[in-house]
Amino acid sequence: MSLDTPRGRTKGGGGLPPNLAPDRVEQLKALLRGGLVRPEDADYEESCRLYNAMIRKRPALIARCTDVADVIAAVAFAREQKTALSIRGGGHNGGGLGLCDGGVAIDLSRMRGVRVDPVARTVRVAGGSVWGDVDHATHAFGMAVPSGIISTTGVAGLTLGGGIGHLSRRFGLTIDSLLAVDMVLADGRFVTASEQEYPDLFWAVRGGGGNFGVVTSFLFRAHPVDTVIGGPTLWPVERATEVMQWYREFILAAPEELGGFFAFMTVPPAPPFPEALHLKKMCAVVWCYSGDPARADEVFAPVRALNPLVHGVQPMPFPMLQTAFDALYPPGHQWYWRADFVNELSDAAIAKHAEFAERMPTMQSSMHMYPIDGAVHRVGPHDTAFSFRDVKWAEVIVGVDPSPANAQAITTWTKDYWEALHPYSAGGAYVNFMMDEGQERVQATYRDNYARLAEVKSQYDPENLFRINQNIRPAAKGAAARPH
Repeated sequence: MSLDTPRGRTKGGGGLPPNLAPDRVEQLKALLRGGLVRPEDADYEESCRLYNAMIRKRPALIARCTDVADVIAAVAFAREQKTALSIRGGGHNGGGLGLCDGGVAIDLSRMRGVRVDPVARTVRVAGGSVWGDVDHATHAFGMAVPSGIISTTGVAGLTLGGGIGHLSRRFGLTIDSLLAVDMVLADGRFVTASEQEYPDLFWAVRGGGGNFGVVTSFLFRAHPVDTVIGGPTLWPVERATEVMQWYREFILAAPEELGGFFAFMTVPPAPPFPEALHLKKMCAVVWCYSGDPARADEVFAPVRALNPLVHGVQPMPFPMLQTAFDALYPPGHQWYWRADFVNELSDAAIAKHAEFAERMPTMQSSMHMYPIDGAVHRVGPHDTAFSFRDVKWAEVIVGVDPSPANAQAITTWTKDYWEALHPYSAGGAYVNFMMDEGQERVQATYRDNYARLAEVKSQYDPENLFRINQNIRPAAKGAAARPH
């Protein structure tokens, strides 16, 4: 991965890498219903655009898949040609890992669709769908699947990394509502993994990312969520220490029906925020209460007692809350991420947070701290690949701006902020908040689940075909099996 936007291959130049046989490329093109994009094609540049514009990748081929047969053909080609293979679902990956340089990118964005079974309370979702697709379909039945906080996020990437968002305290991670996945494996097999079939594989995909194959559809359990009471509460950034000290006690003691992530933010110069607050630095909590509406006043009374400048909490359809940040974070901006899991929010750590909040370099730069207690803690650390079931928060620091001229400023602020706070962390990070940070960080994220993940990897992808990700390397041949 490059963060310096290298020139790479441009449209019309470079041709195929020498390791890719032209006749085999033509065969692949003939097999794909969705089409094959090459560097000489007019839509190649557009097809290479990433959510994070700080990163550029130049695949030799982009396989636009419309069905499972397309995916099987693309995987077979990459395996036979021994070339790099990446998978792009919703395309939201902060590290740009949906594309690769010089290899094959499988693009699932045309495989979108959601089918709700209101009787069984299940939802089947195609692998290229985004969460807005799911929210739209499930809301008609008064249900929701726990996901993130932005509706344009891909279902596949968020789910395979674990899935943290508004409903985590009440219903757990997204993977805790996952019932089964359909997958194309490295050897071309198409399988369904669940607790009953391929249980080792199903264990691994629940937090292990895209390391084990291409997931073409997901089956989720849905939950009764319709209208929620949500929105932001804002205080001046000068009160950061006071508000964070209050928040660390309040949220962990609050009913699990109340989700609320802490954030540092700069007020966007647009409605619904009061004009007097536009471009002011704030500390905030973004709430989502999905419990009994009759108790809402009681639940939020301690929040109002802290005398916020804005208490923008109101009843709204759940999909409305899910889309609240979409306009603020469109694709194509410069992004730099750093993350950690956090167990204790000490006074010393809060002092560091307050210091860097004052120095946010751009309007969209931010720090979010997502509570992951409650239902998340009721699943054991070895029950799924997601290991950090014992911590209280997932923290992410993001430097964001549309202008490449500010890339260095947002990167420096994010790195400095993370380095100042990392000593107070629990170690490891939510994989969906990570850049390309090296093998040591990947292993720290999975802790003692890593050895079992490596064994599953060696069984289903021994040649590490699926390596453009937060990579889990196959276990060494002859390594002793670990107890599960």
